[in-house]
Amino acid sequence: TNSIDELLNGDNTDPITDAWRADLADRIQELLDRKRSSGQGRERCLATYARILTAQYAEEDIRGKEAELVVAFLKSIKAETSEKETILAMKALAMTVVTSPSDLIYEAVCGPLKRVITDSASVPSKTTAVHCLGTCTFFGGASDDEILDNMAYLLEIVASDGSFIDAQDEADPVVAALEEWGSLSTLIDDLADESEEAAEYFVDQLASSDPGVQIAAGENIALLYEKSYRPLTDDDGGADFGEGDIISDPDEIPGVPKLIKNYDVYRRTDVLKDTLSDLASLNTRRLSKKEQKAIRTNFADILDSVEYPTHGPRYQNAISQDTGKRYGSRMTVRIHKEGVMKIDKWWKLHRLQALRRVLQSGFVRHYEANPIVFESLPIMITNDRKTSKEY
Repeated sequence: TNSIDELLNGDNTDPITDAWRADLADRIQELLDRKRSSGQGRERCLATYARILTAQYAEEDIRGKEAELVVAFLKSIKAETSEKETILAMKALAMTVVTSPSDLIYEAVCGPLKRVITDSASVPSKTTAVHCLGTCTFFGGASDDEILDNMAYLLEIVASDGSFIDAQDEADPVVAALEEWGSLSTLIDDLADESEEAAEYFVDQLASSDPGVQIAAGENIALLYEKSYRPLTDDDGGADFGEGDIISDPDEIPGVPKLIKNYDVYRRTDVLKDTLSDLASLNTRRLSKKEQKAIRTNFADILDSVEYPTHGPRYQNAISQDTGKRYGSRMTVRIHKEGVMKIDKWWKLHRLQALRRVLQSGFVRHYEANPIVFESLPIMITNDRKTSKEY
């Protein structure tokens, strides 16, 4: 049997013709006519639906049918007839909300998704439900209070090493909770009240035996330090700031404001730097060479951002011979042959990773055609072929 990823990533849609529209219309009808379907038939139908919505921007094709489709997906999610059907239904739900967001979706799906996270016997189902909850919270009309509530819920999963959802020491749902916490936190302007507790738990996870947990926790720490600074304004002129609270642009680029520290993220930043430094130079036989390289590369960036919160991912201090200025963050995403998207902030990386988790191979297609996706990551595409470190 095909794996779920194979079912979703197999491309049977023709990008040139509109043949996929008829196929999608048939699959929608089949999904809404559940009484005549079998478990295996629903699996195939859900996989095809999700695959088409991934490969194509089909907002017009599902317009007006979103509510009925969500009801159909929730039936499969609540029934948990099989692990595959449950996971495919959640992936179909996530693609639906990204394709055609509605302020009503979050309220309808939050409870059922949390029941899967808490009560399902399947760890893959729990993990997919965490990601689906994050996507539906981000795009489905959740209020700021609901976003913060879900961030607190995800933090419980992290703090308990998964035992909060009966997945003790299972890395995948903990990684998912860390990733979705990071994504949702980019929607909240001021994390002063949440940062200290969250940072404590993220620092604890740096000691995890799983590289995925360590890296996801580290990326959230870097994001917290980035978000703890704000632009210095004229209203701050008479305030008394401590040494190191104000950061200037190293290249003194006209129009780039100084930044001021809004709040402390973590009380023992000195200890944190030592931990990050150890991870950035990790040498152990416990991990593969690939895993060690990933940890070293990521934690070198994370340490740099904790020390200099204006530095984004893959920041380089080397001076460009062309511009006479520092290269800065050199992480990019290639869009077709010429286009390059620069990821120079941690919030951008978190949103990019969240979009790629749900859109997979359809990321570029949706970034170009889906205004909701573009608005969540509105980055100018350039044709700078000299930019390196593609992500």
